[in-house]
Amino acid sequence: MKKIVIITGATSGIGHMTADYLAKKNYIVYSLARRIGSLPNVRYIQCDITIENEIFKAIKHIFDNEKRIDILINNSGMGVSGSIENTPREDIEKILDLNIISMIKVTQVCLPYLRESKGKIINIGSIAGVLTIPFQTMYSLSKAAVLSFSEGLSLELKPFGVKVTCIMPGDTKTSFTDNRLKSENNESIYFERFERSIKKMEKDEKNGVNPIIVSKTIYKIIKSKNPPVIKSVGFVYKLFVFLKKILPNRFVMYVLYKMYGK
Repeated sequence: MKKIVIITGATSGIGHMTADYLAKKNYIVYSLARRIGSLPNVRYIQCDITIENEIFKAIKHIFDNEKRIDILINNSGMGVSGSIENTPREDIEKILDLNIISMIKVTQVCLPYLRESKGKIINIGSIAGVLTIPFQTMYSLSKAAVLSFSEGLSLELKPFGVKVTCIMPGDTKTSFTDNRLKSENNESIYFERFERSIKKMEKDEKNGVNPIIVSKTIYKIIKSKNPPVIKSVGFVYKLFVFLKKILPNRFVMYVLYKMYGK
């Protein structure tokens, strides 16, 4: 029996690549996004996951059609860059709504079906949720929340056989770079530092790993009987996370300042 996969935001970047990869691996893949994508082997449902009623309708439609849901991949996300002082409330609310609140709501709606199938939940976090990046603080904050959410959810669902994993990619070459909101203006006292930081960040992202690497990691998690709760993608990023644990925090903060804050 083919397993049923739901991916939020599968019309670009990691979500698009993963939807295509899993469909070719013989999964039935549904995309929940505001746009309809172009992959012929993916079933698209137009859904704004920041609107609760649309989530309920989309998930009900999938379950009515398939009679089961096996895997939820919470992939939808956005970036906001700028100093904390100058980030407008509107941008803060946008990123928290999409990256955290909508992820929680989609998960809540899917949970009764995932308990029944003893399925898996895979949340797309980020190394930035462990290593806070200056002028990307709102994004780091949201991805730190994804990590905490995944850990807590994993503990709560353990008796029901539902596995939860937070995948943490590092720099990945996707359209995410071009779609990031920028809130700093050229009159800001932070502007020159912000510009240097963003240029460094964008260069790293554009030279980042192919998103297929993340898709293959997701596939391995799906196939695993006992997947880890936290999974970093790539040796370098695993090393970064390890060093964060063992090195003095003052030193880690100094390095991050030199790289992205100075």
